Amino acid sequence: MQGITTFIPTNDKVNYINALLKVGFDVVDCGSYVSPKVIPQMADSDSVIRQLQLPEKKPEIMALVVNETGVRKASENDRINCLSYPFSVSPTFLKRNLNISTIDSLALIDRMQHQTALKSINWVIYLSMGFGNPYGDDWSSGLVIDLAARLYEKGFTRLPLSDILGEANPDTIYATYQSLCKALPQVDFGLHLHTKPSESFRKLEAAWEAGVRSFETVVNGLGGCPTAADEMVGNLSTQNLLHFLTEKNALPQLNFNAINEAGAITGNFSQG
Repeated sequence: MQGITTFIPTNDKVNYINALLKVGFDVVDCGSYVSPKVIPQMADSDSVIRQLQLPEKKPEIMALVVNETGVRKASENDRINCLSYPFSVSPTFLKRNLNISTIDSLALIDRMQHQTALKSINWVIYLSMGFGNPYGDDWSSGLVIDLAARLYEKGFTRLPLSDILGEANPDTIYATYQSLCKALPQVDFGLHLHTKPSESFRKLEAAWEAGVRSFETVVNGLGGCPTAADEMVGNLSTQNLLHFLTEKNALPQLNFNAINEAGAITGNFSQG
């Protein structure tokens, strides 16, 4: 939702996420505790999460945080049991996205982790720009492994790689995951992909063949990162992933009526 400039009414957000909660996903990303001055769309995240109708068999309720203030506020909402943080392999993207350096970001992660040490909170740390660096910074699979290893040593085992600009090619996706999974087999390296729909299947195939089994999607492929570049690239479509899994005979048991319900609600979301 952060990539949609027209404010989505709180009730529409609640109805949309309520539909997602009925699908059967493992995790549902429900909001972001970020500055409303920077991302006005997410200003009502706490209110949205408190209004959700949580099913008896509920998925993890995840929210994104970018600093200690966000962690404190999110920790006060007892419905949230998973926090994510957008770390990056690219120093330039960290500066653009969070106005922070790599060293300071790692130190911040330590402090945020300490804040939740006594709470039942799981963490997801993204390795954005995980398949290359569009800003001219140094990049290699070895660098990704090094940063992933540092995070693993801190106790983090869910480290999705993300391609924010949709520029990763299948060969790089495959090779990067091959190296990471060999170096750190204990880590769940998921895929957070921004992509053109026409390119999604080849990229999914590359990740799948490398052993990836955790995927993040958005119904109808909406969204994008407003701080990454002037032109946003939408997220991997939930429907495209489901078509891919059908071909692999790996489709999980899901409530497809709820997916359709969520998709219909997104018709109210203006991308303008």
